Parts: sequence; structure tokens; C-alpha cells
Amino acid sequence: MALAGLAAALPAQERPQPTPTPAPGSAGVVTSLTVFAGTTEGLYRSRDWGSTWQAAVGSNGKTYGLDGVGAVRDVVPLGPLVFLGGNGGVYLSDDFGETWRRAETGAPVVRVMPSRFPFSDLTVFAATTSGLLKSTDGGRTFGPTPLARMSVSRIEWPGPALVVATSRGVFVSSDAGTTFTASEAGLPEGDVRALAVSSYFASDPVMFAGVGASGVHRSSDGGKTWTKAGLQGQNVTDLAWLGPFLYAVSESGLYRSEDLGRNWEQLTKKLAAPPTRVLFPLMPDSGSEIFLGTVGGMYRSPDGGLNWTPGGLDGLAVLCLGTFPAPEARKR
Repeated sequence: MALAGLAAALPAQERPQPTPTPAPGSAGVVTSLTVFAGTTEGLYRSRDWGSTWQAAVGSNGKTYGLDGVGAVRDVVPLGPLVFLGGNGGVYLSDDFGETWRRAETGAPVVRVMPSRFPFSDLTVFAATTSGLLKSTDGGRTFGPTPLARMSVSRIEWPGPALVVATSRGVFVSSDAGTTFTASEAGLPEGDVRALAVSSYFASDPVMFAGVGASGVHRSSDGGKTWTKAGLQGQNVTDLAWLGPFLYAVSESGLYRSEDLGRNWEQLTKKLAAPPTRVLFPLMPDSGSEIFLGTVGGMYRSPDGGLNWTPGGLDGLAVLCLGTFPAPEARKR
């Protein structure tokens, strides 16, 4: 389906109206227009769907618990519960990101992955620059896993399998991180920085990985064996699904494949800075709007990548993006 067809097939979403912002420490109703952006300079937040941005500090300059966070590399909003990963460790908020408490991890955190059912299963994984950590108390304390002394960049937990991308390849656990198996063949050596798995992984164990400067690789057997899937010679930093389409972010732009990596179409050609992360904030509700973080700020597309406009945070390197998804978006 061409991009014009995609835009026509995916109806525009009716935007909710802003609601009052809760006071610091309050667990009031948060606006559904909130978007978080993690940058090298800390956490930024927009309360008007990316039109304007403010640093996540109070009116008196206090950070309400984000002291020492440094670069923010992951934000996972789940209703009032928001997880954040940064150079200072894992930060947890239970009031929509107004106030935070910190969990010590001993190393910078690049990804936080709570359970698909975070209010009944308190397991939380943290990807750090020195290994994978696990919490069994909702992210308040963390302990080691067998994946130590390696950099971990991505985690996917489609259930029951846990899939982890590291500087030593892709590892899969079927027992919630107690034991792991490595890939057997086909995946080149290099830092795996991007990962995307099938929405129905238990019955369709397909996954894609971006490895070093070797482009995208595909596995159809749960990560045991791999084959090339395009964009060879490019350093892919993010992969994401939107329906049947697979999107890839590399230093040269945002790409889309309609045939599981056999062919790729470049969607961005005139950005002022290389992209880093992509977010489809309206998924899975057929929304075609895209937020794209770059090393020099934000961009937005309302139509699946047909057109792009600057989205603020000029001059800031955007490392992650997050907004409040519907519960179904986390359950896969």
C-alpha cells in the first residue's frame, strides 16, 4: 500500500481536549495530550501534543525527585504509573510523572520493561550498560540476572518469552529471566541496538534486529537462526511496527517495509538532523501520526510519513519518546 493509501485508510483521530494539569504530588487525571521526551539534557514534557515543551521541573525549579537523572533514555507511561530510565538509574512515578523516586542500579539505564500486567505482576527489567537487572517489587530494588558484563540496549517481553538485545547478540528467556539461550546462526557480531518482535510471538515467533552497521536481520524461529532483511551497511537504532508495516530508524532517515524487510522505502529525506527514535502515539487505534526524535530535536508527521514538520526541542538530542497508550497497546 502506498503512503497515500495508508493515509486514506487510517482515519484521523478526534483529539481530546486538554484537562487541567494535576498539582505536583497529586494523582489527579492527567491530560491525554501529554508526551514525554528523554534527551541528553534530561526529561521534557509537552501537555499539548508536542506543540510546546517544558523541562520536567516545577515552577520553583525543583525537579521533584529527578535530581541526578542525567540523560533520559527511556520513558514508559502506564496511566498514573510512569517508569523512566536514565544515567542515574531507574525512576518511578505513581502520579503521572509529577514526582519521582529513584532506584539504584549501579549503571546507566537505557531501557525499562515492566510486566504486561504491571498492577498484578510487579516484575520489572532494566537494561543497563553493564547487564540486565530484574526487580520483583515493582522497580523499587533491582538484582542481577545471568546477562552480566555486557551492554543491554533493548528488551521485548511479548510473553511468555523475554527477548533481550545486547552487545553480544540476542538472548531469549522462557522463564522470566532465570536462564537465557543465545542465537545459533546467522546473526553477525556487533551491538544489537534495535529490536522488534511479532505481536503474536507465542504462535508466530518472528523478530527483527538491527546489528551494528550490518542493517536489519530477521528470525522466524524465535531468535535461533537469522537471515538478512535489508538496509545492509546502515546502523539501525530503532525498529517499530504499525499494523503490518515495519519501520526502521537509521542515521540516514526513517524507512518503511511492507514486505517484512524484503524492500524498504525511505520516508524522510530533508530532516535537518539524523533521527534516533520513532513513536506512533495513537497505535493500536489506526492512527497514522508519527513522532520522530532526532539528534537535533523533534519532527512530526500527521499522515504516516508523507509530510514532516519540526516538533520542537530544537538543538536537543532526543533519546526516547513516550505517551500514555491505551491498555491494549501494552498487552500486545
